[in-house]
Amino acid sequence: MSSRQITDIKAREILDCRGWPTVQADVYVGGQLCGRADVPAGRSTGAHEAHVLTDGDPKRYRGLGVKKAVANVCGPIRDALLGMDAAAQRKIDFTMIELDGTANKSKLGANAILGVSLAVARAGAACAGVPLYQYLNPCSHVLPVPLMNFLNGGKLTANDLEIQEFIIMPVGAENYAHALQMTTEINECLRGLVIDKYGILATNTGDEGGFATPMRGIWEPFEFLQRAVEKAGYKSGFGEDVVYALDCAATHWHDKTTGLYTLDGKQYERDALIDLYRQVAGKYPLGSMEDPLDEEDFDGFAKVVKVLPETQIVGDDLFVTNVDRLRIGVRRGAANAMLFKVNQIGSLSQAFDAAEFAYRNGYGVQVSERSGETEDALISDLVVTLNSGQIKTGMPIRGERTSKHNRLLQIEGELGSVATYAGHAFRRPR
Repeated sequence: MSSRQITDIKAREILDCRGWPTVQADVYVGGQLCGRADVPAGRSTGAHEAHVLTDGDPKRYRGLGVKKAVANVCGPIRDALLGMDAAAQRKIDFTMIELDGTANKSKLGANAILGVSLAVARAGAACAGVPLYQYLNPCSHVLPVPLMNFLNGGKLTANDLEIQEFIIMPVGAENYAHALQMTTEINECLRGLVIDKYGILATNTGDEGGFATPMRGIWEPFEFLQRAVEKAGYKSGFGEDVVYALDCAATHWHDKTTGLYTLDGKQYERDALIDLYRQVAGKYPLGSMEDPLDEEDFDGFAKVVKVLPETQIVGDDLFVTNVDRLRIGVRRGAANAMLFKVNQIGSLSQAFDAAEFAYRNGYGVQVSERSGETEDALISDLVVTLNSGQIKTGMPIRGERTSKHNRLLQIEGELGSVATYAGHAFRRPR
């Protein structure tokens, strides 16, 4: 028996940060637990994401239980993988994909397949005796710029902001630890400004830790961010301490029948909305913008790239970490960066394929959590594995978010003098 041979696979139903059920998978090698991984889930999801298998029983978790997915891990997936080498990541992933046999993993569930895929990666690293990021890429060394979600809207909160995330990127920080210090100081200043204008209840937070204030539209949130940055003693601008970013999640405020976008009570045709973004970028240093248009509008994304040459345009719902959709985008010049969410595609190997294709075609890669996270900090290792230079993992205020930031602090310490903070070069880390 090989010392890396998989001897057992188990799974259970656990809870994510919203109290919704999700899958946790365990992989045993040589009779020992060597890899464990939790599967995150999104609330704001794209139409082309891989299928999350839920039970559909309204009497239990309102249909959101995942016992079927757990059973698939403990049954057919376990049977197919027993005896395989835990280091054979790609072979294992595609064995599960072939076992499922559907285009979107709807038979076994992307949540079942991904849980095992990620746990296998951890098991392989444990067998090798090295950290996960080093196991997956011995040349990993870049610490990312965190995209800190200061103000939440859209499906992440219960307020009137259509735009989902107003973000600050501490590009001028010396290292990751300094980036956390900067953004925490700015956030405390923002807290005071919000309380002064709206009262203490307005400092309640959304799914990803940003304030869920009664602000509206696009201009007012930026005004508050700018004031908070200045009050904390920092400067905004390209080449300065911070730049700003948006996750527009525009699909969710786009009417597919009329083709119009409704923002703060006003309707916009596509070109008018793009012009609004141009005006915002003319006043504030907009370093990155995610999903500015509907998830099917490849031509519109291409136009945004041309209109905003200094801004990174990220496809999330547009690409869903799927190399086939990314290939369409590259061919049509749509966006210039891809959001990397492993659960969108449902296996580590396929997510890496998408990232590699993005890099080969000059696109950036922005690693991201989901709104329904657990305390598992695996994406912190993945962002360093990819040397991608940028991560979205929420404000550092709750365990499912702080676990990611704290893991990156650990990695920064482990790498020591070879660590590079992406900083201003987050789109093309050095």
